[in-house]
Amino acid sequence: MVSGVVLGPALGFWELVAFWVAKVVIFMGICFFLGWLGLRVLDALTPKIHERELIGKDPRAVGLFISGFFIYLGLVAYGALTMPTAVGASLIDSLIDVQRLGLLAIAFGISLLVGVGMFHLLNRLTPRIPFASLRRSPLGTGFYVFGYFVFLGLITVAALTTPI
Repeated sequence: MVSGVVLGPALGFWELVAFWVAKVVIFMGICFFLGWLGLRVLDALTPKIHERELIGKDPRAVGLFISGFFIYLGLVAYGALTMPTAVGASLIDSLIDVQRLGLLAIAFGISLLVGVGMFHLLNRLTPRIPFASLRRSPLGTGFYVFGYFVFLGLITVAALTTPI
């Protein structure tokens, strides 16, 4: 204590824990929806590969899908817990930051555009590696979607932890 002013967090330990849990639950809920939406959009933007249908044909592909999704959600939790929090803002404003949600939506859109765009560009630049052959392999498609979720997770962490 310096001159009657208490230094340190304004919240007690358990209030801080509850705040962190609420923040993680909110962002994981939002990002769960974005991950599901991303898979639907990925399916639509790569019409020769029906990701959701193919993955369900092989339990190993399902395992890869679930693993990729868990890694994605783990990266979301990490980003939510390490993202900057405005000092002096109310708890509600800290939990539901409109600018942060906007940045998250932009990052999601960019991840889809860049991911699918690079997929198609790389497919054209490597004609001896036909990417459309993924449609014959549930396991290959599972690896592909696993990679997409990790890619989306890393972009999401960047959006959550960037100071704005």
